Amino acid sequence: MSSCLICIVDFELLKSRSEIMNLKIQFIEIENLKLAKKNKLGTVQFIQAANCQDLSPGSLNPKNAKYILDNLNFGIAECLNNKKVGLVTGPIQKSNIIEGGFKTFQGHTEWIQKKTQSKNVVMLLSSKKIKVALATTHIPLTEVAKKIRKAKLVEIIQTLHSGLKTKFKIKYPSITVLGLNPHAGENGKIGTEEIKKINPAVEVCREMGINASYAISADTAFTAKKLKQTDAYLAMYHDQALPVLKALSFGEAVNITLGAGIVRTSVDHGTALDIAGKMKPNLGSIKEAIKAAEIQLK
Repeated sequence: MSSCLICIVDFELLKSRSEIMNLKIQFIEIENLKLAKKNKLGTVQFIQAANCQDLSPGSLNPKNAKYILDNLNFGIAECLNNKKVGLVTGPIQKSNIIEGGFKTFQGHTEWIQKKTQSKNVVMLLSSKKIKVALATTHIPLTEVAKKIRKAKLVEIIQTLHSGLKTKFKIKYPSITVLGLNPHAGENGKIGTEEIKKINPAVEVCREMGINASYAISADTAFTAKKLKQTDAYLAMYHDQALPVLKALSFGEAVNITLGAGIVRTSVDHGTALDIAGKMKPNLGSIKEAIKAAEIQLK
């Protein structure tokens, strides 16, 4: 059977949004994925895994936190039960989840790692122009240096290398590793993480046959020439390289979880509360996320 798209959502939420947006859509509830049929124009197939407490568009309510995570958990479980099933997630408001009682919540990637019991997962954002992986994700900048560890970086580079080969069919991936400090530490004069942690981790990976660069300065890593030579960048923290990706490809990039043992993709943007229930969003990134999941499932 050809692939099909099933929404995990509360029916009342679907109905409410369609009425607000004046959309004429037929909703078909299915009890399990085995009953899914080929998608048709104007029709949405859905599974209801939980009840949404507050249907109001454009506003946050911590009471919805459990609903969101119940849906996420359902999707993860379905992917674990059937390798032919992939999970495409929309944007999530982390602060609302935390305020809803889930104090340790950091994001989709970390939650998926926990639920799939994966040793190591890597967040990769990918577009036609650039791929960026992250050594650390949604943590305060003051915590980043503490999280940069040699053994962990070795695992991350290995996971990135493997993901580039399996998910993108790149035979000999070229990985450009960014330094943590300005000028990549300038031989220890502006920080020692490159000398003590990053480059030793790269050395281990290079001995394994992985084509990863020693730490280079982020301020010269994204020249046109370097972009052509690089299959993926490994940034030390969230905002080190993602501004470059979004400047080049915002609305066209895909968030991909590597190392989790399931196919999971997502959008490259946030929740856009200002337009929720008011206008149609730019669907570029969600379309790319769906395509990326479909390709990985083949």
